[in-house]
Amino acid sequence: MKKLFIYYSLTGNGDLVAQNLQDKGYDIRKVEMKKKLPKKFFFMVMTGGFLAGINAHSKLENYDNDVSGYDEVLIGSPIWNGRFSSPINTVLKKTDLKNKKVDFIFYSGSGEAKVALKKISKLYPDSKYIILKEPKKYNEELDKIGGINYE
Repeated sequence: MKKLFIYYSLTGNGDLVAQNLQDKGYDIRKVEMKKKLPKKFFFMVMTGGFLAGINAHSKLENYDNDVSGYDEVLIGSPIWNGRFSSPINTVLKKTDLKNKKVDFIFYSGSGEAKVALKKISKLYPDSKYIILKEPKKYNEELDKIGGINYE
């Protein structure tokens, strides 16, 4: 079974998750926003939260939306304002995930993702998910990945 992890990472939490999953046999595909968020943390958080709050779809840099060679697609997103990040909104809109096993990994400062989980249950009712609280700060959070069987 071929597995792919598509993710966005702003602060490095997603990159740690990607490293962990690559060691577990996943191919990795990181998405980048064409228009970067502000560098100052306050403005970065406010802008990202606003974009997520209005369900924005960010333009992506050279995104390859072909997942035809994969049986399983795992989507990774930071949680902004309780929601998927705007780059992942774009991934979900532009990627044909029909007939794929689709699961999610979220990385969140609060460890919660209430609005995102409602969206998952509506769009992908058979999906599994895991929420990691700042794996960059709390490295033991990565251990939760091994405790979920995505097969």
